[in-house]
Amino acid sequence: MASHRKPRNSRIRTSHAVGITSAALTSVALLAQTANAAPAEPDKPSLEEVQKKVDDLYREAGTATQKYNLAKERSEQARDKLNGLQDEVAKRTDKVNDARRELGQIAAAQYRNGTASDTAVLLLSDNPDDYFAQRQLMGRLSGQQQKAVEDFQTLQTQANEKRDEANDSLVQLTESEDDLKTSKQDVQRKLGEARQLLSKLTEEEKRRLAELERQREAEAKRKAEELARKQAAEEEAKRKAAEEAAREEAAQEEAAQEETPEQPAEPPASEDDAYAAKAEKVIAFAQSQIGKPYVWGAAGPDSYDCSGLTQKAWAQAGIELPRTTWDQVKVGTTVSVDNAKPGDLVFFYDDISHVGIYIGNGEMIHAPKPGTNVRVESIYYMPIHSVVRPA
Repeated sequence: MASHRKPRNSRIRTSHAVGITSAALTSVALLAQTANAAPAEPDKPSLEEVQKKVDDLYREAGTATQKYNLAKERSEQARDKLNGLQDEVAKRTDKVNDARRELGQIAAAQYRNGTASDTAVLLLSDNPDDYFAQRQLMGRLSGQQQKAVEDFQTLQTQANEKRDEANDSLVQLTESEDDLKTSKQDVQRKLGEARQLLSKLTEEEKRRLAELERQREAEAKRKAEELARKQAAEEEAKRKAAEEAAREEAAQEEAAQEETPEQPAEPPASEDDAYAAKAEKVIAFAQSQIGKPYVWGAAGPDSYDCSGLTQKAWAQAGIELPRTTWDQVKVGTTVSVDNAKPGDLVFFYDDISHVGIYIGNGEMIHAPKPGTNVRVESIYYMPIHSVVRPA
């Protein structure tokens, strides 16, 4: 029987097939192009952005270094305290044992004399208080024996207290050492990130970065010279005023002088003179360290971090500064930048993570950062937080 289905339009079928084939080929071609194309490279940071990031990482590493210094100082203090307490515990334990032996002799004597046997237990008990309360045996002892028991109790209590104190100190030491380890890892991580950023620069970029650094130094030097001129003008004005005052005073003294005047006593040294003498020692030491490498956590004699250098320098003048910038900034008197004198400490950044020694003319000696040496630099190279006069 013949089929009643209408035959399909071959022309329509052919056109439709061609259209599908063309679209498929186009898609395949696009996919192939996409597959062969190089992956899109993320936007590369500008050189200025790299410079800022590296500076930020070095500053963060400086902050972590101060945390490390603080943890190290606390760890050393805790260890010294623990060692002292352990020695004290040992001495008190010896005294307790001596007292225990004395009580043993008393108990043995009572046993030989036929006194109640439980007295011996009383005298050798680790907790005589409980036994006294229960049996009330103190009345059986002579006055000298009672004193021996009381001395033993006191020594035993003191030994236990020192033992508890030593245990607490051990806990503090463990916490400080954990902080020390964490801070050390933080410093190393920040410095590693900075090195990685710099290692990706081309030679041309490194040259441009060096030029940006030179421009930054030049601007800092210009500001330092401006401060130096301002301070020099102020000092000159003070000198002239002092000379004028001295001439007027001399004229008044001469008018009131007798025929045989007494020799005037030497005027006492002013506070300025005393400070200048100390500052001279500080700066002389700092100058002798120029060229030595920055090493985080170091305080001499072969290398320094920033607060390690200032601590050692001021020690030459008999002033004991704390170890960290955060504590050093609290020592002495805060003065304005315009009134800074040689020897003053200049602190930087909002987090007070860096410090240098002012030497005049807007310049300082400091230990800058890893990869550099102790050197002279403008105080305007970094944002100033404050200036402190330690003595």
